[in-house]
Amino acid sequence: MDQTRISLRPFNLSDADDFFSWAKDERVTQYLRWHTITTREEALKYLKEVAIPHPWRRSICIDDRSIGYVSIKPESGSDRHRAHVGYAVAAEYWGQGIVTVALKLAVVRVFEEFPYLVRLEALVEEENKGSQRVLEKVGFQKEGFLRKYGFNKGQIRDMFIYSFLSTDKAM
Repeated sequence: MDQTRISLRPFNLSDADDFFSWAKDERVTQYLRWHTITTREEALKYLKEVAIPHPWRRSICIDDRSIGYVSIKPESGSDRHRAHVGYAVAAEYWGQGIVTVALKLAVVRVFEEFPYLVRLEALVEEENKGSQRVLEKVGFQKEGFLRKYGFNKGQIRDMFIYSFLSTDKAM
């Protein structure tokens, strides 16, 4: 994949059809905290109420067509120095390095846009090997294994925690 075709931008309501095309895929939403989108109307509502007003959720685009997202959500109060990272991409683009490129772009931008951030954190389910590889390729450090830590889709799951500090270098 030509990396110059990959970009990040805020979501628009006009992304509803593209968003729906991958958000309806249970393979894509399996590890996400939100459920699979089942209708175009639900996709439009999600964009309007969740994605667009989010502090930093960007559409991963190929030639300006939405194929996934990167989300970085800063904490508040005394924890505002850290933020949580999440991402997903359409299954047809798995294994092509697109999320790695997008996450590198996001890390650089978010530390510029939120100069008070010191730490990005990502929680990844133990069996989600692809996501672990993405984080490691970007330069996130695996810090530990959290037993029965995250609740997702009706189950309490084991998670790995990864971090990237503002002083780290993206690979």
